Amino acid sequence: MDDEPNGPFKAFPSDLHDHLRPFFDDIREEVVRAIKTEIPEYARPTDDTYMQVVHRGVEHALQGFLERMAKPDTDWEPVTATYQRIGRGEADEGRSLDSFQSALRLGARVTWRRVNALVDAELLPRKVLAAFGEALFLHLDEMAAATTAGYTEARLHAAGELQQRRTRLIDLLTADPPASAEAISDLAHTARWPVPRAVAVVAIDFGPRPAPAARPIVPPEFLARFDVQPSVLVVPDPDGPGRRRAVAGALHGLRAAMGPTVTLQEGARSLRWAAEALDLVRRGILPDTELVCCQEHLATLLLFRDEALVDAMAERRLSPLNAVRSPQRERLAETLLSWLQSGHNASEVAARLAVHPQTVRYRMRQLDELFGDQLHDPTVQFEMQLALRALALRLTAVSRRGQ
Repeated sequence: MDDEPNGPFKAFPSDLHDHLRPFFDDIREEVVRAIKTEIPEYARPTDDTYMQVVHRGVEHALQGFLERMAKPDTDWEPVTATYQRIGRGEADEGRSLDSFQSALRLGARVTWRRVNALVDAELLPRKVLAAFGEALFLHLDEMAAATTAGYTEARLHAAGELQQRRTRLIDLLTADPPASAEAISDLAHTARWPVPRAVAVVAIDFGPRPAPAARPIVPPEFLARFDVQPSVLVVPDPDGPGRRRAVAGALHGLRAAMGPTVTLQEGARSLRWAAEALDLVRRGILPDTELVCCQEHLATLLLFRDEALVDAMAERRLSPLNAVRSPQRERLAETLLSWLQSGHNASEVAARLAVHPQTVRYRMRQLDELFGDQLHDPTVQFEMQLALRALALRLTAVSRRGQ
């Protein structure tokens, strides 16, 4: 009998429920009083609606118990459904199940105490106590399991809906053309996301559709989307204390780039810069550190925004170097860039390149022969420096990939 789902109920005498029924109204009232007295969450004497819910809950529990005593093989599903609804209701109210589970246990203790009193008064046979106790706690476990199932289902559903709203909010914050401030504010409210003064968008190199278990755990005030490539993280008020450290900590071990701080309606620009920076990290143009911040690499981002244009500028301004064979051509290019960056100071160039100043002067005479008057034109110098900087970054990237 113990191995059957309703084994303890089948152990009762067939008429026991009739003997118990007259006492159940008193038991119900005592259970309700105990719950109101001992569990603060349910102590709402002025809230008639809430107390009616408590009364109905106790009534369902006791009536369900009596029905199972009368018909052990009766369908338990309707009662299960009732407690699943109660669990969903607790979740919808934003409460934990602790108080409800405490109420169930308290109700079982009160019922067990009253039945023992009935046995002591010889109103019930003592031989039923063992089966009654086992049946009572089986009933309690099943009610608790049904309530937990309903509660978990509601929480998961709410979490899914909340995540959907937050995903839509990310799309809205990074939309181009931008969404209205009112639309962002309204959706942020339903997504339970406090509207910040500014945001920054992080692009994350996470690969296609990472498993949920592999996704990083980010602070709840961040908005995250990991089902796109690159993955996206929206950071509110990114210039606040500890913000960058929090981002780096959450994304530890992942390649990521953080866009500039922008207003709520400029998220598309922050995401675009972050994605471009992330691409430059992949190529080795930018250093592959844990979190690359666009604000620290604005010149490089500008330089590589249109590489065809940079190539055209290099072809126009650096073509005389093609007359020199490698590796002398690379040494002359390096010297020219350093000379332009150091204000034409040969000693500083020598220190930068770790060569003798005389070597620098010799190379500069060669460059003067190659470029002539162009070498002293400020406009040409500016364009040369841009083209040489791009060339140097590409060579560094090749070197990094070869390591």
